[in-house]
Amino acid sequence: MKKRERVENVMTKDVQTINVTNSLKEANNLFKKYSIRHIPVVSGDKLIGILSQTDMLRISFGNTFGEGQQGSDEAIFDMLSINQVMKHSPETVGPQNTIKEASEILTKREFHALPVVEDEKLVGIVTTTDIINYFIESY
Repeated sequence: MKKRERVENVMTKDVQTINVTNSLKEANNLFKKYSIRHIPVVSGDKLIGILSQTDMLRISFGNTFGEGQQGSDEAIFDMLSINQVMKHSPETVGPQNTIKEASEILTKREFHALPVVEDEKLVGIVTTTDIINYFIESY
């Protein structure tokens, strides 16, 4: 394991994003289709937020009433916008930041994902899973 390993060596580079003008239904479909838990929200090329599966669960009735509540969830998804649910101006790291620096942010702030930004452009995402996999492979 290298002491100063950089985020760019463990981040996911092929990031699924969603535009702030898309619907929560579309976001929910991306979560399911790609088995992901975080989606950076963009306006054009600019990162403006991040939407997590946890954010979606907070507005969902699925966990409250169990299976069969999909219609209720879809109604809520129609009533709210991504802009209302996402985390605005998320904490980010650059590709040159170290894994240690990213790990410290994730731990202290209790996040599970950090968008990776270079020159104000989204270039990747690093998650707690990416970092754990790095440690497993390095051990």
